[in-house]
Amino acid sequence: MEQYKIWVDADACPNPIKEMLFRAAERKSVPLVLVANQMLRVPPSPYISQVRVGSGFDVADQYIVDHVEATHLVITADIPLAAHVIEKGALALNPRGELYTTDNIRQKLTMRDFMEDLRSSGVHTGGPDAFSAADKQAFANSLDKWLVRVKR
Repeated sequence: MEQYKIWVDADACPNPIKEMLFRAAERKSVPLVLVANQMLRVPPSPYISQVRVGSGFDVADQYIVDHVEATHLVITADIPLAAHVIEKGALALNPRGELYTTDNIRQKLTMRDFMEDLRSSGVHTGGPDAFSAADKQAFANSLDKWLVRVKR
């Protein structure tokens, strides 16, 4: 079992978050793996790697689920992926800094499904707010808390 690792559901992860993760991986010597269905630009580092998966529905998600361990952190905005990660005992953090937990994941899945039902019935629900400086700061704070805890 690898002690600590950060996985990134990288296809939809905002670039400022990836940049922050690159710096954190280097600074704290924590392995960082970006999983995507396309090639990504990553800085040369012994701590940073990428996995390119085939295209298809949830292929990157499944790769992460298959490889994540209880001591790992997964960065994702994908609520079903977060639920699987939590089931495996790992932590999931969204790019806006919110930690998915056993206490909140059911509610988030229910709301996601409800919104999907609304959209499929023709209701225009809009999308998430634009990624903001406050989101970036919230993510930085949550990431720092995890890094402090695991690097003791």
